Amino acid sequence: MATMFEPSLSTSGMRPPLSSEAPSMADQLPSINFGFEDLRSRMNQFTARFDDFIEKGRKRVLEERNQFRMNVAEIQEDQRSKKRSIEILSLKTHQHTATLAKESQETAEMHAAISTLTQQRDQRLSHRDALRSQIASLQSAISARREAQLKHRRYLDGQARYNEPELEFWETYLGLRIEGLGRDDRLRFVYTNVCEREWEREAWFELDTSEREYRVCEYIPKVEREEVDEVLERLNETRDLAAFLKGMRGLFVEALK
Repeated sequence: MATMFEPSLSTSGMRPPLSSEAPSMADQLPSINFGFEDLRSRMNQFTARFDDFIEKGRKRVLEERNQFRMNVAEIQEDQRSKKRSIEILSLKTHQHTATLAKESQETAEMHAAISTLTQQRDQRLSHRDALRSQIASLQSAISARREAQLKHRRYLDGQARYNEPELEFWETYLGLRIEGLGRDDRLRFVYTNVCEREWEREAWFELDTSEREYRVCEYIPKVEREEVDEVLERLNETRDLAAFLKGMRGLFVEALK
């Protein structure tokens, strides 16, 4: 159950009655000096130092931020420079690789060309040696043939003094003329007075003496080849040229009758 606050029970009943003449309790308290001026001065100094600290901190932050930006710019520039250097080195590496490949290909081509030239040189040296051998053989054959021709010429020169009277006899009495054909081993024998109806008509044949067996190459007028071969065979067996010339004249006379 609530109790009512009674004013009679409060402390006001304990206070003595106030009068204008009685001293107050505040006057009875001791006087206290809080030092507000000193505190204000100290707070002002702290504020000044705090503002200075903030200003210096702000400046330091700005300087560090600027320095950081400069460092970042330098790093970026360095990165760009290194990137350009890397690109240049990559390009040089690519060019160097291409150059090495080209040089390798050229080296291979040069080795192939050298091998081909070496093979061609060996073939030409072999061909040259074969040609030298053939030339030596030909020179030997030419020397032997020249010696034989000289020997035969000496023989002909030796026989000339015996042949001249006989040739004069054949030319005068047998109507025979001997003509050269521009070759040492071929002669043409021309007969006259072989045709009774045409006293000036000529008959002739060509004799090839380039080999051991003489050959009659061409002849006019037309005579049976077997008869010519028969007379020629006796010549190759006996080497009697006078009998051969007489036999050929007889064949022409019979053919022109």
